[in-house]
Amino acid sequence: MVNSAIFVTGYAKLPQGITAKELYSVIAVGVVVDRESGMILNADCTLATELAKSFVKNILVGTSINDIELIETRFKSLYFGSARKSILSALKTCHEKYKQIIENGIESVDE
Repeated sequence: MVNSAIFVTGYAKLPQGITAKELYSVIAVGVVVDRESGMILNADCTLATELAKSFVKNILVGTSINDIELIETRFKSLYFGSARKSILSALKTCHEKYKQIIENGIESVDE
């Protein structure tokens, strides 16, 4: 039996004036996605606090990477941190990479 979980990452620039920008120049978002269903099984990101990372994870886990509009709506109604736009940009990159993997059946996607 082949493990159907894949790991996909996305990156985006962070806004000036937030702690995460001082630590990292970009935000990295990584999601473990079920290849078959698109369900997000696990998630992490490079925000400055564990609470923020945990909150982002709780928004994402259990949603489908295929439903980027729902993910965006959830972030806009629940996450009011300064990095929201950057997180969404990185997630859209994850979504595009996932689509490319599924549609083309490729084993790797260049950054």
